[in-house]
Amino acid sequence: MSEEPIWNQFLTERDKAVFAASGYGARGGFGKRPALLVIDVNYAFCGDKPEPILESIKRWRNSCGEESWPAVAAIKSLCDKAHDKGIPVIYTTGIRRADNWDNGSWSWKNSRNGEAPKVPVSNIDGNQIVDEIAPAPQDIVIRKQKPSGFFGTNLASYLTLLGADSVIVTGTTTSGCVRATVLDAFSMNYRVAIAEEGCFDRSQASHAINLCDMNAKYADVLKTAEVLSFLDTLPEGLFELPKGDAPQMAKAANF
Repeated sequence: MSEEPIWNQFLTERDKAVFAASGYGARGGFGKRPALLVIDVNYAFCGDKPEPILESIKRWRNSCGEESWPAVAAIKSLCDKAHDKGIPVIYTTGIRRADNWDNGSWSWKNSRNGEAPKVPVSNIDGNQIVDEIAPAPQDIVIRKQKPSGFFGTNLASYLTLLGADSVIVTGTTTSGCVRATVLDAFSMNYRVAIAEEGCFDRSQASHAINLCDMNAKYADVLKTAEVLSFLDTLPEGLFELPKGDAPQMAKAANF
């Protein structure tokens, strides 16, 4: 595997010289109390099986195709390590009214926006997080309607409750919801790391260039192996996580 950054193939020699001379791209470093964020890794963005993107988007218009699934495997390795170490894992995924009224500004930039997923036989909800990385009882799931995991959600307050000082970001799309979440985390003065193999996008160029830009200014883009090694160094018992002893709906039914 090449150690050269994925974005180098898209940069001109001028661009490379500018980055080398400007000071951008310095290593920011990990925090001491990180939370793992898994942004929108659901069936709407992954499709219901690995297949070429132009096939997948016939049924799932937001699908990133077969490149989603190696990223899911990388994310699973991070989730497993976080669970072993007692590190918070926070997922985001979408939510909409049945009549789609609250789609709002999403309605303006995609000609297939009102289309229901064409999924024969199965009744998979596109907002369901893929089974391979289904949340564990102690994990936190944030429902959102705009790109950033922070916008209009409780994410910041949950990070405060946990006492987290940093985030490790994975998910999709690199150029959209991942980037928006990274910029908001940076703006709130969290240290931000991105697991490169744990992010994916429908556009190869957008994926690479947005990783480049985020690494230059807002986050450390790191190989997943380095993030796993960092998590190994953390002591256990850093966080008081949700107990996850019973689903919320089950508790409510007992009233």
